[in-house]
Amino acid sequence: MNNSAHHLLSEFQLPLKSPVLVFSLILFIILLSPLILGKIKVPGIIGFIISGIVVGPNGFNVLEKNSAIDLFSTIGLLYIMFIAGLELDMNEFKKKKYKSFAFGFFTFSIPLLLGLPVCYYLLHFSGEASILTASMFATHTLVAYPVVTKFGVSKNEAVAITVGGTILTDTAVLIILAVIIGSGEGSLNFQFWIQLIASLIVFSLIMFLVIPRITKWFFTRLESEKTSHYIFVLSVVFFAAFLAQAAGVEPIIGAFVAGLALNRLIPASSSLMNRIEFTGNALFIPFFLISVGMIVDLRVLLEGPQALIVAGVLTVMALISKWLAAFLTGTIFKYTKAQSLLVFGLSSAHAAATLAIILVGYKAGIIDKNILNGTVILILATCIIASFATEHAAKQIVASEEGYQPEKTDEEAPENILMPIANFDNLESMLDFAVLLKDKTSPQPIHLLSVVHNNEDAENNLRIARKRLEGLLHYASASEAGVEVLTTIDYNAASGVVRTSREKDASLIISGWPRKTTFLNKFMGDKTETIIDNTDKNLFVCHLTRPVAVHGRIVLICPPFTELEAGFSLWLSKVCALAKELSAPVYCHCSLRTENAIVSFLDIKKITVHFNFVDNSDWEHAASLKGWLKADDLLFFVAARKESQSYQKAFEGLQTKLERYFGAVTKILVYPQVNPYSYNSLANGMVGEQ
Repeated sequence: MNNSAHHLLSEFQLPLKSPVLVFSLILFIILLSPLILGKIKVPGIIGFIISGIVVGPNGFNVLEKNSAIDLFSTIGLLYIMFIAGLELDMNEFKKKKYKSFAFGFFTFSIPLLLGLPVCYYLLHFSGEASILTASMFATHTLVAYPVVTKFGVSKNEAVAITVGGTILTDTAVLIILAVIIGSGEGSLNFQFWIQLIASLIVFSLIMFLVIPRITKWFFTRLESEKTSHYIFVLSVVFFAAFLAQAAGVEPIIGAFVAGLALNRLIPASSSLMNRIEFTGNALFIPFFLISVGMIVDLRVLLEGPQALIVAGVLTVMALISKWLAAFLTGTIFKYTKAQSLLVFGLSSAHAAATLAIILVGYKAGIIDKNILNGTVILILATCIIASFATEHAAKQIVASEEGYQPEKTDEEAPENILMPIANFDNLESMLDFAVLLKDKTSPQPIHLLSVVHNNEDAENNLRIARKRLEGLLHYASASEAGVEVLTTIDYNAASGVVRTSREKDASLIISGWPRKTTFLNKFMGDKTETIIDNTDKNLFVCHLTRPVAVHGRIVLICPPFTELEAGFSLWLSKVCALAKELSAPVYCHCSLRTENAIVSFLDIKKITVHFNFVDNSDWEHAASLKGWLKADDLLFFVAARKESQSYQKAFEGLQTKLERYFGAVTKILVYPQVNPYSYNSLANGMVGEQ
């Protein structure tokens, strides 16, 4: 009994040694810290850092900062940088790249120019120590980025230029670090520069040419293995971090570049992105923040006035220089106060890169203990201020964006997507496509519909269909897009789809591509044609030949007068939404009149998708596009129902023509909602056929 009690007590000796107990404690911190401190309006990020201070070796010494903590901390830091690169709106970044370069220049040069004289003349540091400390002011870590994700403003232009500027300034600072260390070791020669430049070029070629091709091949070959997709992505992140380290820069650069390389292949609304963000936000990123707190030693403030002076000066200089960079950027580019504050909040936190620079300098004997301790206090202060500033700015931006959204009238019902299922083999691909198109503000779920023939086996077939559909609810839940299963009985599938679309007041029907026409189809009538003729809803007929995420560009074919249809805004908004998700350019073949209508729509909605317009008067002949399309293109062809304003004789047999000329290309045939008067006359002619 005594031995058992002694063994039990030994498990709780500080610092804790049991891996199970250590992991349990960290999980409880991750769970309870945001809940407790959230009651007093303290951001969750600060809660993790404060918790790290309390339980760390410089606090109550409950946990020691061992190799396991360092491992999870490194994973969390790389995860933050990877997600930042992954969530970067590439279309927005390309349009605003010069703004990112400008901010990167300001946030690098201003801290360096202000910090050098302060460190050298005021604090009396040596030349190398002054350069290293001043360059530390220029770095920043995106500690507050999870706040941006939480409030849904990660696509804001201010975020895009800050993230872009982060990688520019951190890369420049880390190169300075490499140069200073090389100078200290006496290896700063011509060979050093050649080796550094060559290794960075090789690294870039591997990341932006080789990795995307391998990823696209992997996603295409193992489309249904979603767990393997996540493991593959993690492997790419850490391999990229290793390659960056081998190239002579910090691993965080490699993780960020991995995010950029995979940006187009992992849409923001996909289930894979949801898994990546969930795992990072639930485990790895909190681990990193806790480990940052474990480094902080508040006792340095009691070691004498010199430590306080150094800590105070370093902290004030770091914050002032970053505020000036954000203020100057906001003034030049006419940002709102909230956007300027957001830039400051994201760029003012010092953690990972700062620690890397100072620790390397300390170990090399370039800086002393006072600078090291002052930097630790700087990290705590800037992380707290950055978190509060970012959260305040994000709330203001969300409030201002909501203020510009027009209130929905009674006639403007929330978007409602109906997806009839005839072929269960490609259901996951169809569901992924629907999730990418779905309006994130609509409370309505995606309705999966299976129609069972009304015969003696109807009840049994109904149960089988419902069971098969419900088996996909687990898959759909990974994307957090609401999905509802519908099964119904009707004398034929098309009639069931038409009736259900009216009952559910569907605004968009997403249907699979019709199977090849048989003699029976010709005799009984094609199901897709029946749905087209008997509904006035927006209809997307989809032939997905490969995963949606691997498509490189969108090709949009708009015959004359498509802008006159009632569904013009809806289908165009869906094309734009898909282009943003895939970070893909849109090549639009249309008339000048249609081009003007599209440009006007983009301007009114403030959509930043990159459109390339091609004046193609030979659109009636599908074969003319055959040599122009690529295998990884996603083709949208806007057709029209009979008696609608944009209907053309060439639309007859359009599905067959597209199948003949573009069999291997992903095709979306769009039938826009028709104007009411056109549909009423059309429907009256159909009454006898119902």
